[in-house]
Amino acid sequence: MAGKVVWGPEPTKQVWGSSLGRHSPSLFLQLPSNQTLRFRGNKAEAWGAALEGGIESSVVPQDCVVGEEEEEDQRPLKELPLCLEEKRRLRFLQEQAASRLSGWRLWRVEKQRTLRHLRSQAGTVMSYVVMWKSTLRHIEGHFGTGIQSYFNFLRFLVLMNFVASLLVVGFVIAPNAAFEALHLNWTGRPNNVSANASCVHYDPSAHGLVSYFSYIMDLLSGKGFMELTYLFYGYYQNSAVDFASFSYNVPLAYLLTAFFYLLFCLIWIVQRSVYCLKHSLVSEDASLGSYSNKVFAGWDFGLMQHSAVQLKHKSIRYELRMDLEEEALRRRLAERTTRQRATLYILRGLLNLLVLSLLGGGFFCIYLATSYSQWLLGSADSPVKGQYILELLVAYLPSIVITVANLLIPIIFGVIVQLEKYPLSFEIKITLLRNVFLRLASLVVLLISLWSQITCSGDPKDSNCKDCGYSHLFPCWETSVGQEMYKLLIFDLLIMLLVMLFVEFPRKILVTYLPSCPLLKLWGQQEFMVPSNVLDLVYGQTVCWTGALFCPLLPVLNTLKYIMIFYLKKLTLYANCRPAERTFRASSSNFFFLLVLLMGLTISCVPALYSMFVLPPSKSCGPFRGEPTMWNTVSNAISELPLTAQEFLEFVGSLAFAVPLFLLLSILMFYLMALAGSYSSMVKGLKGQLRLEGQDKLFLVKQISELSQ
Repeated sequence: MAGKVVWGPEPTKQVWGSSLGRHSPSLFLQLPSNQTLRFRGNKAEAWGAALEGGIESSVVPQDCVVGEEEEEDQRPLKELPLCLEEKRRLRFLQEQAASRLSGWRLWRVEKQRTLRHLRSQAGTVMSYVVMWKSTLRHIEGHFGTGIQSYFNFLRFLVLMNFVASLLVVGFVIAPNAAFEALHLNWTGRPNNVSANASCVHYDPSAHGLVSYFSYIMDLLSGKGFMELTYLFYGYYQNSAVDFASFSYNVPLAYLLTAFFYLLFCLIWIVQRSVYCLKHSLVSEDASLGSYSNKVFAGWDFGLMQHSAVQLKHKSIRYELRMDLEEEALRRRLAERTTRQRATLYILRGLLNLLVLSLLGGGFFCIYLATSYSQWLLGSADSPVKGQYILELLVAYLPSIVITVANLLIPIIFGVIVQLEKYPLSFEIKITLLRNVFLRLASLVVLLISLWSQITCSGDPKDSNCKDCGYSHLFPCWETSVGQEMYKLLIFDLLIMLLVMLFVEFPRKILVTYLPSCPLLKLWGQQEFMVPSNVLDLVYGQTVCWTGALFCPLLPVLNTLKYIMIFYLKKLTLYANCRPAERTFRASSSNFFFLLVLLMGLTISCVPALYSMFVLPPSKSCGPFRGEPTMWNTVSNAISELPLTAQEFLEFVGSLAFAVPLFLLLSILMFYLMALAGSYSSMVKGLKGQLRLEGQDKLFLVKQISELSQ
């Protein structure tokens, strides 16, 4: 019958187009994807013509089969999506083909298999030594990928600080300690600048009888005996060590280590940011059927332990819950009227004005606290001199004000963002962005306040700065900056411990044992707030980068601090927190965390580079005493090289090299942008084809159901 397919045993009569009759419209012409043939080029039209001509799909060219077999042969059998019987058949065919190979080709095939096996075994071994792997899987299963992203970010910071600590210890701390212990010959570097007598006086050591409480004060504030350790800039010598035919330039090693430390962190963060960006673009794209992938292809059939199976169940459940919440949110956004949207935008504008007012007030308080603290500590007739507790409070006054602002203002931000009615993923980003701006800008305000006091607000003719080029109230200003960063790091850790002991644990106890109290019901058991915790990490890392030039051991201390924070946060997560009521996607946050961290690195590089190239070093301490700038040490080292090396480095640093390099990089950037645009258009086309394939399947299923009735 025309228009119907006869389902019989005669396959020769069942041609795709002719089965509907010679005069009936072809089934291919009715497919939704056929409407786009004229937009998809000659290949699609040829494919359609082939179907119209009745070419049977079972006839496949031999070269295609050979190509597929060769392509499959390059991949391990365990990676092929085939059943076990088919894999055995392929293994038998591979062994037969290998027996017919000559000696050289057989050796190459065996070498490739051996290397592939070794690579697989190495990957298996490395998977067992991944830091905190089982802990992160357990957190993912019980609290979702959103909270796991925080601990992944913390692990990344621990590894980065650990590698950076090896760099600092290997080239600065260990050589100086070894040279001092071996009593080697120290050769002083000549001073290029004549200094006033008032500028070279610097003696931080205590004289006379020192009480035990003074040592505790010095340990917390970084003063006194702490200034005479490898922790701070002022202890290092402006000299080189000669040992046989070997010479180690301490100032050059100090400067280049600090410079490459920041460069190493920049490269690692950018590399990880690119990886996370690619992952987020793929995982957040709902056009590829993320729901189907989770339901039909999300299970790991290699799981053997019951605990791992349960964690995988919970992880998939959290991901499906995120998809459902995002879909419900998109539906609510689509149902809003124009009046509701206008009211919401006006409300958001007013709330953002309130946010700016709070930020301005916090910055002004930090600036006043820093100026007042430095004035009290620098004055000879200060009323706090000799009063240990009061002096410690004054020394920590900027840190206290910064911490109070960072504790109170984010709470207000959390209330404000609830009124703005953003999606949870964007709510986390905007909250994190505001809090990051608060913390990083507060650090910038602190640095600006220190700069204005060290450089007399940039006025070299001031009475305090006329003799030394910087304020004589800071005889070793690099150590003073390092002490501020050291106090911020110590105070940040102490505040976290105090909040955990006196706020989080008592809250958990009260909510657990007094469930009938109305106030406690309203307060409830706390959730693990990812934005505020990530902000603490970014702030601490920015403080470390800012003080690394003036306090070389700060990366080592920061590594120990983050390891301690990991276990403390893990403890408070399991003991005090409950799973979040609203979930968010981790892939959308991982890249944003690194972007915020990159912002902190950019801010911290400004004072470091300004100190290297512009500010005159202290004339009484440090490895650069007597030099006009820190970078002058590099110029002196270059002048001692052979003439050819000097000319080459001078050419690299000249405009004759910089301008062509800039033009070449610009051309390369435009080429990569054009390439990315072409790839983007190709991806869009492929996504369109995938959607059409789905429509074709629905159409064919509908046709089959109609014809079978």
